[in-house]
Amino acid sequence: MKLVVAVVQDQDSNRLSNALTKNDFRATKLASTGGFLRSGNTTFLIGVEDDLIPKLMDLIRENCRSREQMVAPVSPMGGNADSYIPYPVEVEVGGATIFVLPIEQFHHF
Repeated sequence: MKLVVAVVQDQDSNRLSNALTKNDFRATKLASTGGFLRSGNTTFLIGVEDDLIPKLMDLIRENCRSREQMVAPVSPMGGNADSYIPYPVEVEVGGATIFVLPIEQFHHF
């Protein structure tokens, strides 16, 4: 058994949650915040049998796509402002960051 921790952008979370439910995967959703862009994310905790990992990865891949987005950079809080870019820049957001961890025990009460 594995614990899959999937961090996805909020825009993709409802679509992924629906796909997981439709395909009989149980998941716990946690609100989280990204560090670089300080944008909203959703972290899914999913307990899954080893043989279902490929199916789960396919579901995540199909429902969490990266995209380009214009972002206004955060102004510097001290230090050298010479490198500060005062205008919006296009960055790639979305997709999913996935961690697969081994589980020694699993209990459901």
